[in-house]
Amino acid sequence: MLNSFRLIFAFLLVGLVCGSARAADNVQPYGANLFQGNFAKGQDGGAVAPGDRVVLRLWGGALNVDGTFTVDAQGRIDLPEVGPLPVAGLAHDKLVDDLRSKLAATGHADTQVYVAPLDARPVSVFVTGGVAKPGRYTGSPNDPVLSFLDKAGGIDPSRGSYRAVRLMRDGNVVSSLDLYPFVRRGELPAVRLLEGDTLVVGDKGPTVTATGAVRNAARFEFLKGQATGATLMELAEPERQASHISLNGTRNGAPYATYLPLKELRHLTLEDGDRVQFMADATGATMMIEVQGAVRGTSRFPVRRGARLKDVQNFIAVEPGRANLKAMYIKRKSVAARQKKAIADSLRRLEETALTASSSSSEESQIRAKEAEMIAKFVERAKNVEPEGVVVLDNGAASGKLALEDGDIIVIPGKSDVVLVSGEVMVPQAMLWSEDKDLGDYVKGAGGYSNRADRDHVLIMHQNGSVSQNGDAIRAGDQILVLPKVESKNMQAVKDISQVLMQVAVSTGAVLGLPFLQ
Repeated sequence: MLNSFRLIFAFLLVGLVCGSARAADNVQPYGANLFQGNFAKGQDGGAVAPGDRVVLRLWGGALNVDGTFTVDAQGRIDLPEVGPLPVAGLAHDKLVDDLRSKLAATGHADTQVYVAPLDARPVSVFVTGGVAKPGRYTGSPNDPVLSFLDKAGGIDPSRGSYRAVRLMRDGNVVSSLDLYPFVRRGELPAVRLLEGDTLVVGDKGPTVTATGAVRNAARFEFLKGQATGATLMELAEPERQASHISLNGTRNGAPYATYLPLKELRHLTLEDGDRVQFMADATGATMMIEVQGAVRGTSRFPVRRGARLKDVQNFIAVEPGRANLKAMYIKRKSVAARQKKAIADSLRRLEETALTASSSSSEESQIRAKEAEMIAKFVERAKNVEPEGVVVLDNGAASGKLALEDGDIIVIPGKSDVVLVSGEVMVPQAMLWSEDKDLGDYVKGAGGYSNRADRDHVLIMHQNGSVSQNGDAIRAGDQILVLPKVESKNMQAVKDISQVLMQVAVSTGAVLGLPFLQ
């Protein structure tokens, strides 16, 4: 029954992941809604625009004008004896009637009008690069660039760039256009097209998909060097309830995933193909678990608070043939904090012992003072030790019931054929494991004990985080740790220092240097 449940859960999980991936694939590029044919329609007959040239003849009445006028940036032509006259936006085929009405309004109703736009002739523009239908398209020279892109079917979402559109003229780049400012704020440079111009849509830049609790769910394209979490937040506009993000992508050729508070996204550098889902996650509803060692794929992921080890261990992708699942253990922050406190308590007792030691003579008093000074230095070093907080698993059914805590690190060691010998030996080194070798053989292979070795306190640090003493059951991948011998006439100091050495070795897998005591 349990195996059937796991199988069903696995299919559900795979379905959820695949569904999320499909949802991300269906997200359109930011700005894709620009190209729905609306810009391609243009305006029948065209209209006067700033920069246009107009041939204008006025006769009859008090006016006599004959010349070519250019429409200024405000959309006006400056007529003698009349002054500035607004003409921008007037349709070419209705220009005569509109001008006659405007002149009548200024007191020149008897004036005859002849007008002919010099720039009304259509132009042909080539559109190529990352568009759906490259080709040669005809339009007004005043039509926006978007009109010609729309006629070419719009930007190709698989290869075209919305941020690198070049206007080429006689082999030179006349203008480079970024469509994002137009999508966001309606800003588009005014460009007058000429016969034979070429619009080239560049290759698509790095893209990041944003989904979930955002106002703009889309695939966002980034300019070079600007693929940051801060820029993504500016473009996607997270909703107020968004509190966390789930990031999936690839790093160094391997799958990568992480789950972070929203505020930490601002400081991230994103990469091409990343998928970021914005979530409104209730505070405390989830916790982060990390996996280290011989694993592949996701190394950090969220789980529901209260989840147990069995809920996640079957879904950790391990390296086949290399992962030593029997040696799996957990590093836990709360355990590390308790180990740190235990070491601190032992150090405090050691300091009290050193400071309160009695002396029977002035010579012994000087020795004790020197000893206290050396112990103080030892205590300072020991205070900087950071325990790993190892939780040893028995690899039985009970281990699967272990309740996980936020920040837990599940460690799956890789299989090893060597034994590391360190501490108080002459030549610390790694040696090939053999079932025929015992503790003496490994120590001998490391050059033997040093003159400060405590032969009665040799620890065997097993791969699963457990510790045994004096050579019991040495297995492949173990570490032999020879502790130093504490020598002093102050027996209480010897006891306290030995205890600290043992605590540090067990909690960190390292030997702390000894003070020189008399």
